Amino acid sequence: MRLLVLGGTEFVGRAVVEAALGRGWEVTVFHRGRHRPPSGARALHGDRAAPDGLAALAGDGGTWDAVVDTWSAGPRAVRDAARLLRGRAGRYVYVSSRSVYAWPWPPEAAEDAPLVEGAAADAGPTDYARDKRGGELAAVEAFGAAGSVLARAGLILGPYENVGRLPWWLTRIARGGPVLAPGPRDLRVQYVDVRDLADWLLGAVERRLSGPYNLVSPPGHTTMGELLEACLRATGGDAELRWTEPRVILDAGIEPWTQLPVRVPPGGEMYDAVHGADVSRALATGLVCRPAGATVADTWRWLTELGGEAPRRPDPTAKGLDPEVEAKVLARAGGVAGTTSGEGTSGE
Repeated sequence: MRLLVLGGTEFVGRAVVEAALGRGWEVTVFHRGRHRPPSGARALHGDRAAPDGLAALAGDGGTWDAVVDTWSAGPRAVRDAARLLRGRAGRYVYVSSRSVYAWPWPPEAAEDAPLVEGAAADAGPTDYARDKRGGELAAVEAFGAAGSVLARAGLILGPYENVGRLPWWLTRIARGGPVLAPGPRDLRVQYVDVRDLADWLLGAVERRLSGPYNLVSPPGHTTMGELLEACLRATGGDAELRWTEPRVILDAGIEPWTQLPVRVPPGGEMYDAVHGADVSRALATGLVCRPAGATVADTWRWLTELGGEAPRRPDPTAKGLDPEVEAKVLARAGGVAGTTSGEGTSGE
């Protein structure tokens, strides 16, 4: 197989390149040159947001069995690339997002849920949901419904993460001491390991799949407790998880999803949306999700190899909770639902 990855040096794109190389595929990476692609990939350089930014790709003359595109800004960049590659690639795989569904997302929403309005394939940057939906429209416009795959990923975790969710939890727990752990401990969490996502994407190319797919683990794959206790085991520190009731966290004004990454309060439309997806279509077409402990341990191993600090993409929303706020909430909470120390955790 010959694969072209638009991006390919960070997080999802990098995982796709490594997975394809591991399968013995011939991989070309088109990127801006800011980061080095995995060894074994052929590189072409260009900035899709710049005038004539696709010149190197246009002049290359290569052909591919498939393209994987991870673009997240203005849809016209997807449109331009897809139009250029029409006739030179067999399939266009666009890494989209579950954010393309109209809010509020219905519980257990499948791929036929209503979509955001106002998106266009030729638009410049607007907002994340419409940008991703516009990218989908651009892929389908150029390659047709039968020649395009729309991978609507949910929460993505794992090595190479440059968003700051799981790396924040790992570094916070590694620091030790009392940790504000958002209860309930058995709250179900849906995410997809970036490597499992990459494997499914390549499998979609091999199977010649088409159309939209929700890409996230099945409901019940793990819980907030399992995830944070895996962080305790991986870091080997002396942190103490203090499980705190949702009402205490809400009353403290702590923002879900950002200040306590991954966590969304139970019982509301946001929780149903983020952690309640129907992924039966992806599971039926080969999605396999590794245990949470493996995702956490491998992410910690990657972080330690980097010296403990993960790369961060430009993002106006900082992830993580200020230590002073955490200490005040823990002091105010007083009686907690329960604690877990590094010595008292059980293996998976």
